Amino acid sequence: MSELVASVEVAAPVGTTWLALTDWERQREWIPATTVRVASGNGRSVGSRLEAFTGVGGIGVTDTMEIVNWEPPVRCTVRHLGLLVRGTGTFHVQTKGPQRSVFVWAEEFTPPFGPVGKVGWMLARPAFTLALRRSLRAFARFAENYTVG
Repeated sequence: MSELVASVEVAAPVGTTWLALTDWERQREWIPATTVRVASGNGRSVGSRLEAFTGVGGIGVTDTMEIVNWEPPVRCTVRHLGLLVRGTGTFHVQTKGPQRSVFVWAEEFTPPFGPVGKVGWMLARPAFTLALRRSLRAFARFAENYTVG
């Protein structure tokens, strides 16, 4: 298993951060080249399925996920069900103070393509880490200005 963990401090209370985080369709506003939709269920309960497409011009990867743990406003865990992306992702919101929180994004996954995929992941990990950190900084700005809509 490989792991990738990153976090960002958010100048917003836990509840607001949680609502911004789980506004699945608006993730495109803070994750570049990614669109997310609720594929089944309500997107706010165990068993709901999400589909995230990352790519440009219709060329990319679809990540199908099922919510396996739902503890608002603290934690959501998804199981990645795709052929390329398999494992779990956990979104955790921690209290930092009355008007501050920390969003932690953790992924545990098995790289595809066996030993070749493991080597590929070692080479690609720095770029993925950079992209994740950039998305988390964008998320903090998004959450700090979040309004339902």
